[in-house]
Amino acid sequence: MPHTANFVTAEVNAAVAGTEFSGHIRHLPTIPSTNDLALAAARAGTRTGVWIADEQTAGRGRGTHAWHSARGDGLYMSALVSPAVPMQSVLQLSLRVAIAVQSAIASTAGFRIPDEIDIRWPNDLLLNGRKCGGILIDTAARAASASEPAMLRHAVIGIGINVNHRKFPPSLDTIATSLRRELPAGAAPLRREPLAAAILLALSAEVGALASSGKQAPGADTSRYSSWIEGKRVRIEPRAGDTTVAYTGTTAGLDSQGFLRVLDDAGQLRTVLSGGLRELDN
Repeated sequence: MPHTANFVTAEVNAAVAGTEFSGHIRHLPTIPSTNDLALAAARAGTRTGVWIADEQTAGRGRGTHAWHSARGDGLYMSALVSPAVPMQSVLQLSLRVAIAVQSAIASTAGFRIPDEIDIRWPNDLLLNGRKCGGILIDTAARAASASEPAMLRHAVIGIGINVNHRKFPPSLDTIATSLRRELPAGAAPLRREPLAAAILLALSAEVGALASSGKQAPGADTSRYSSWIEGKRVRIEPRAGDTTVAYTGTTAGLDSQGFLRVLDDAGQLRTVLSGGLRELDN
């Protein structure tokens, strides 16, 4: 049975006082997509805001993937931010958001980083090896000028977290999980408000750090956040419509722009600009 108790927006607003999100949080029971609402607001000139839904009927994942949404059991939210960031640094935003969500899950549910709550580069959250959350970022740019490069106009950060799900459709049951499903048997349902507040506080800090540090990566040792960045045997699969060919190799860290490097099986060091990342059985 879904946990559809009313979401207490005022609690989250109070918790994020002093951040750019304070006073700009909206809750809706059921909508097609929080990202679509945030994008419409951004196009109308809004620079910041948060939209949280109990259920999305048209939630999107990366590429053409849909996001399974159970009413009241998950946290489905989109945050609109407008930091002064060069577009060449925007991929770092994906990793920074993942780090923010990871830290929020760890602090509210008690999971260890990265042993239990892990990041599959750049924006999937894995809990004990199964996907518990995903991030989808839509961006718009301001054109380059003689005095500055192309800059980020705004970013809509969509975050979906499986919180209290006890079961999934058969096609997802072996690859997806939820926070509650990984807690000890008999654990009480988790409240979504503390998790939403923790995500927004961490997100505000990470976005602020990106804006102040420019091209700097989020910490020198990214392996402390993700077991996928160094030494993971993976298969890189192209996005639909790409002309590139799938290949296999071993992850070899991030470059200065935050792109993943993979040493392929032919010994060539490649930079992953797009596509899906899947673990290979050793």
